[in-house]
Amino acid sequence: RDCLLSRGLGDVYKRQRIDAALAWAVAELHEGESPAVDAKVLLSHVLDKPQVYLFTWPDKTLSVDAISQYKTLVAKRAQGIPVAYLTGSRDFWTLRLATSPHTLIPRPDTEVLVEQTLSCIASAEFALEVEDNKLAICDLGTGTGAIALALASELPTAIVTGIDLLHEAVQLATSNAALNSITNAQFKQSSWFDNLANEKFHVIVSNPPYIEISSPFLQQGDVRFEPASALTSGADGLDDIKHIIALAPAHLLEGGLLAFEHGFDQAKAVGDLLHAQGFVNVSTAQDYGGNDRVTYGYLSTTR
Repeated sequence: RDCLLSRGLGDVYKRQRIDAALAWAVAELHEGESPAVDAKVLLSHVLDKPQVYLFTWPDKTLSVDAISQYKTLVAKRAQGIPVAYLTGSRDFWTLRLATSPHTLIPRPDTEVLVEQTLSCIASAEFALEVEDNKLAICDLGTGTGAIALALASELPTAIVTGIDLLHEAVQLATSNAALNSITNAQFKQSSWFDNLANEKFHVIVSNPPYIEISSPFLQQGDVRFEPASALTSGADGLDDIKHIIALAPAHLLEGGLLAFEHGFDQAKAVGDLLHAQGFVNVSTAQDYGGNDRVTYGYLSTTR
């Protein structure tokens, strides 16, 4: 096997084991952020098996076709192409979502926005009377539908509306709802609130673009391959957040919740904008890395 690893895949395709293939891929991806994780995810995808299969059967021999597919995917990953685009899916919350280069890849830290929204809805600060628990929830900039579908899955009596500027994103989110058998979510094409007429919601959530146009982060990792329109928002990264906060009161019921994911250093700015627009009980929650990530507030009933 040591000989196999040193020679790569070349002329030993026919006897390649799972453990040797993983070791080879980790070596090929050593300059990446997570070579071991990427190697396992890609091989699980090729074999259409859960990752536990790789550890249970490390001595299984891969077919020539499987090795060829794996080599191609590892080479693309080594070029920087995101794993979620190579596999066509990403797990988020309790869901498996199809992905597309038209939308952002759902990330674990965005689950904090889902967690915080659910916590706020259950809290004493959320004093709205909701008939038959039919919460009206709006997810602005829904992308894959990740946030909307996670909330819809946890609140089956709620009516969740996901909004996105791109027709391709609306199609993808709608497909992801069907993929996960979620029937209480719908998706519409709109530039933020433009096509929502006089609709009002109990809850509005958003993971909008919030990166500064000049940020060096845009030249790093997976974001190099993601749509810039879903990442950047003006010189300070706050253009879209400012726009949403200014218009949200017209689409929120009094006492309703507005919650954002934002950059690690934007919590104070977002909080100040919410206060200035008549939101109360404004708070910030941290992500899994301990960074400020979600800020929210409730529309005052005494505006």
